[in-house]
Amino acid sequence: MPRALICGIGGQDGGYLSRHLLELGYEVFGTSRDAEGSPFSNLVRLGVRDRVTVLSMAPEDFRSVFVALSRVQPDEVYFLAGQSSVGLSFELPAETLQSIVQGTLNMLEACRVVGRSVRLYHAASSECFGDTNGAPAHEATPFHPRSPYAVAKASAAWLVSNYREAYGLWACNGILFNHESPLRPARFVTQKIVSAACRIAAGSRERLPLGRLDVARDWGWAPEYVTAMHRMLQQREPRDYVIATGTTHTLEDFVAAAFARHDLDWRDHVELMPELIRPADIRVSRADPARAARELGWQARRRMADVVASMSEAVRPAEPRGGRTGPNGSEHAAHKSQRLRDEPVE
Repeated sequence: MPRALICGIGGQDGGYLSRHLLELGYEVFGTSRDAEGSPFSNLVRLGVRDRVTVLSMAPEDFRSVFVALSRVQPDEVYFLAGQSSVGLSFELPAETLQSIVQGTLNMLEACRVVGRSVRLYHAASSECFGDTNGAPAHEATPFHPRSPYAVAKASAAWLVSNYREAYGLWACNGILFNHESPLRPARFVTQKIVSAACRIAAGSRERLPLGRLDVARDWGWAPEYVTAMHRMLQQREPRDYVIATGTTHTLEDFVAAAFARHDLDWRDHVELMPELIRPADIRVSRADPARAARELGWQARRRMADVVASMSEAVRPAEPRGGRTGPNGSEHAAHKSQRLRDEPVE
């Protein structure tokens, strides 16, 4: 039975990857900063919590990383840990760099000295590319990060490449573009939009506050993307791969699709707020996932509209219009917000 260690198992990708590997017959271990205190709500929601062995690990502490790796002795490591919010990285730049860069370096070094062959997947990000002026980004596209999060992810990706070339470590970067699911925490804009549309359809009189709607992203379905992670580690030689649908839509398209699910016009329910605009942002994010299709045999099946539909269906059926709400829809909104709140992504 192959053995996998998933660092950051509590997040969206960690949950879906756990389920996928268990279905393939893996023995799955996962780490969290506080394994004893974490509810692992995503694993519970997916019905796999009792089939995963969890342990505590602080990625910034080399001893903690080395102990976890030595204890589990995995065949494959999926390093998904680290601060995951672009917006939050502008408020906490030092913490973002520390959690992502130092954590990745510690795992690379632990894999190098542990004394056994380990295959390592590192979760890089499409944010590393920055704004490519509309050109599809591929594996050879230069990095031009535009946020502290992107700077950290680019640095970590270069560390993976360096350890691969300098020490012969079997390590690769998965450069994943935006991928969503019902497990997204409420602080992510996609979940924020879908949840608000469902509450408003149920009778809430709230307005959805958003920043720019002209930004364009390639949105895919997270459960599909984790299968690409696994396929990367099954290759003969380690290589980096861009994982995306290859189709880009604006945030306005996403908002319109979410409200259209309820026969609503988004213009009647959205308030644009300049204070929500990031100090620097990528206007258009476009991908060329041809290498993944060619070498991994992987292609995305669900596109943006499918993602919106699936996320909307996962929200508890809304009350009829005119149902029980406070004067501003607050009682209903608070109930929905609490129900959808997931533990923070590592």
